Amino acid sequence: MVGEIEVKDVVQTFVQPDGELLTALNHVDLHIEAGSFVSFIGPSGCGKTTLLRLIAGLAKPVSGELLLDNEKIEKPSHERGLVFQNPTLFPWLNIYDNVAFGLKARKIFNEKKGDVTEYLKLVGLENFAKAYPHQLSGGMAQRASLARALIGHPKVLLLDEPLGALDAFTRMNMQDELLRIKSEKNMTMVMVTHDVDEALYLSDKIVVMSPRPAKIEDIIDVDLYRPRARNNPEFLHLRSKILKTLNYAGAQPEQDYNI
Repeated sequence: MVGEIEVKDVVQTFVQPDGELLTALNHVDLHIEAGSFVSFIGPSGCGKTTLLRLIAGLAKPVSGELLLDNEKIEKPSHERGLVFQNPTLFPWLNIYDNVAFGLKARKIFNEKKGDVTEYLKLVGLENFAKAYPHQLSGGMAQRASLARALIGHPKVLLLDEPLGALDAFTRMNMQDELLRIKSEKNMTMVMVTHDVDEALYLSDKIVVMSPRPAKIEDIIDVDLYRPRARNNPEFLHLRSKILKTLNYAGAQPEQDYNI
């Protein structure tokens, strides 16, 4: 199985406008198993998205290294699909062309164009291929973003709070969609979220990060059968454990709901 990620002694710093050096990640080590669903959770500004961007290849660490299937990550690649909080669809293109954009950019559209219809079906948008982004609901637009990221057949799907802008019911439906897609495609998924319940519902492991300069405070195995009931006693026990860890780290989660 492909999609194994290694983060080895990674340090990341930024220079602030006043010239002060800010350490975002402080000697972080992490192993993500191929085919697993892992969530990063922690206080705002703790380095969750910074770590995700490093895995995506959008930035390079000051020191340390990141590997995907034993190959060093040095730049963005279709092997690591990325979905942001906002859909970031091209407004001048219809949904079909948005999803096909990556194939055209890589000049493989002619031999792979059948994939566009396949992935539109995968996310339930086969009847909206000719629609434009402004004609879709938030949840539908995010489905289109998922299709665009998935069509490159990535080894890893990286999710930067992709459900944060959705209403509670759409968000829960999209959580189930992510699990369905993961099951069908058998890929590694890594998500940044502020929502403890969401992390517990989706994840095999939850990486709890400390305030900046971030280190890994705890890694929690979520050994619960799927589909998961949010009122299951073990679910609530793990929820309490994560909240205690966050409190110990000196921060409260920004967002939490229990439906």
